[in-house]
Order: sequence, then C-alpha cells, then structure tokens
Amino acid sequence: MKNDLFSRAQKLIPGGVNSPVRAFGAVGGSPVYMVSGSGAHLQTADDHQLLDYCGSWGPLLFGHAHPAIVEAVQRAAARGMSFGANTPAEVEFAERLTAMAPSLEMVRLVSSGTEAVMTALRLARGFTGRDKIIKFAGCYHGHSDSLLVNAGSGLLTGGIASSAGVPAALAAATIILPYNDLAAVDQAVALHGDDLAAIIVEPVAGNMGLILPEPPFLAGLRAAADRCGALLIFDEVITGFRFGPTTYGHLSHITPDLTTLGKIIGGGMPLAALGGRRNVMSALAPLGKVYQAGTLSGNPVAVAAGIATLTLIENDPPYARLDSLGRQLAAGLNAAAAKVGTPFHCLREGGAFTPFFMASPPTNLDQAMQCDTAAHAQFFNYMLKQGIYLPPSQFETGFISAAHTPADIEQTVAAVTDWHTTRP
Repeated sequence: MKNDLFSRAQKLIPGGVNSPVRAFGAVGGSPVYMVSGSGAHLQTADDHQLLDYCGSWGPLLFGHAHPAIVEAVQRAAARGMSFGANTPAEVEFAERLTAMAPSLEMVRLVSSGTEAVMTALRLARGFTGRDKIIKFAGCYHGHSDSLLVNAGSGLLTGGIASSAGVPAALAAATIILPYNDLAAVDQAVALHGDDLAAIIVEPVAGNMGLILPEPPFLAGLRAAADRCGALLIFDEVITGFRFGPTTYGHLSHITPDLTTLGKIIGGGMPLAALGGRRNVMSALAPLGKVYQAGTLSGNPVAVAAGIATLTLIENDPPYARLDSLGRQLAAGLNAAAAKVGTPFHCLREGGAFTPFFMASPPTNLDQAMQCDTAAHAQFFNYMLKQGIYLPPSQFETGFISAAHTPADIEQTVAAVTDWHTTRP
C-alpha cells in the first residue's frame, strides 16, 4: 500500500510530499504513511506499529492522542471550527503563556513557527528602522525569504540564497555566522552594528542535529545586541517548553527581546506565538505600524489544544522523567557504539537527542557536516525494520515523549546494539 500511495501522491503533489524531509531523500527508500498514533506508537498504512521518536518533529510532549488534549479539541470543535473573531480562550491562553514565560510581556498568536519568525523579523526591522540581521549557519527558522540563506563568500558577507525565488537583496541583508562563535559575532557587530535590526538564534540548535550552546554563547549574544541596539530573538519553536515548563531563555537566565514559540504550545495543532517586550510588541498593528494578520490566528480548536497542553505541563510536569529517559537512551547508545569502536556519539538534552555518526559531539554546522551520513541512512532503515521510527535525516532531532517508558528505551538500545554488532 505504501508504494501505491507514494505513486499516487507523486502525480499530484510536488515530490509526493507536503514537506521535503518526508520524502526520505536523506535515507533512501519510499516514505512511510501514518494512519494513527497512540502514546509513543504509530500505526502505518501497511498496518505496522512503530515506536516513535519523531513526535511530529517535536510538538507531542505527551505523546500521540493524549486523552485530555483530544477531549479539549473535540469540545472546541463542537462549538465551532473557526470564527475569524476574538474568543475568550485566546485571552486565557495568552494569560497562561505570559505567566509561564516571564519575558513574554505581550504575545500575538499565529498558525506556524515560520509565520511567528517571519513576523518577528518584520517587527524587529520596523521597530529599529534597520534592515540587516545575523543568523547562524545550521539554525533553521522556517521558510520565509530572509532566512533561507546559506553562508556567502566570506564569514561576514551577505549570504546567498539557498532557495530559488529568494530576492538577492534579502539574502544580502542576512549575515551568516558559525553557531557558538562569539568572536565572529563581535566582528560582525563591529562592522555592521549600525545596520543590524536583529540577532536571531535557536538557543539550542535542533536543525543540524541537536547542538548545545557553549556556556558563554547566549549571554554573549545578549551583550552584542545591547552594544549595537539590535533586538535579540530566540527562536524557541522547538525549545519552548521542551526542557522545562517555560522557555529555554528563562531556564538559562537570558532574556531576549522577542521569542517565537510553536510545536509544544499547540499540542499537535497548528498554533504558534510571538512574544516579548511590551514596547516592541506594541509596534504591531493595530497599535503600531508593523502589519501582521491571519484569519486562523488564535483558532479556537488549536487554542483549546494549547490550553490543555499547558494544563498538563502545570499539573504533571514531565521533565524529570524525560531527562531520566534521555540519559538512559544516550548512555545505552553510546555504550553500544563504544563496544565495537564505531565513530558514534548520541548527544542529548532532556528528552531531545541526535545520534551523530562521528566520534565526538559537534558544536557547529561545519563539524556536524563531517558526520557519516551513509552510515546514518543504513542505521535509519535498520531501525525502521525493527519497528523504531527515528527522524529520517542525520540533521534532525529526535524526541522522547512522556508516553515513552524505560522498556521502550531498552528495546531501542537493544536494536541499536544489534545494528552496531551486525553491520558490514
């Protein structure tokens, strides 16, 4: 059935998929089609059950189809799918978000992380009256034009577009620097500080695999932004509420000017948010001159899922459990590789992890690109045959949910151990 579905899809959908990574281009083979999920497991269209470590790319902190979230969605949907008007629930949701993440003095709800980041950059440019931004190689901030940019001819030059259709002027206004490199940041600010609207970063990188910030990095970005009058934007679409009941900025005692949130705050529904300093957020229409709008912004069904998720986080925080399971998984995977001398390192933070096919954990994109991606493709396909679904790319992050159990981790470690000992 899987091949038939993919064949049908390719006739009508570009590449047969609605998001490129789903095409399995990095791992080979044809993509898997899912029909249902429950807890830590997925059911495929071929009637196979998979232990899921993709978690819809991060939103499913409590696993698939958590009863409280499903019930909240059903209740909201029965009252109306969309109104295009204000609802009491969006006010409650904003109150909950701002209480749990103190740097969010005001918030604006949107439908996706891409939309939140796109709005954050427009707001930063409108607030500062400047055009240029700094981003970091390997950090993904959605597919808006300003951010689909790779490194240019030199460290501090404007970037070149990594996608057709991105205007050269926007690419040239984006300065690409290595993640975790404060010296490069200081040099860029010295050269371009008067023109910088924003420094944007994933505080924990999740799109070149999981890469952690070195201890002085985030504080250094705060200081650099303050020196030149740029806004510091934390893209927490992945990290928000992933490692604790708040933002990573709050956990790390770094206060950005703006924060973008998505994934977990929507509980699996299309919901995201932009928030930050009151005086900056007040530049958004209708208070200010920076325009943003959306028919489905604050959609009542999505907001219901978000409120239910935040309630679960408050009533039964899963973070100690996720950290314990993450430690168990990383220790088991690294021990299995060490027994046979495979260049392999599973890096993790809380319940987020990436198995890198290299001897030591990377600290930036250039290092991550030295991974053995062919070995990763073999590994992915072996694990899939064992009923374990990992992200289909070396450069994505895996997620443990509160629905996973120690027995699930043991099953995964055993499968990885078998792969290490039997691979050619």
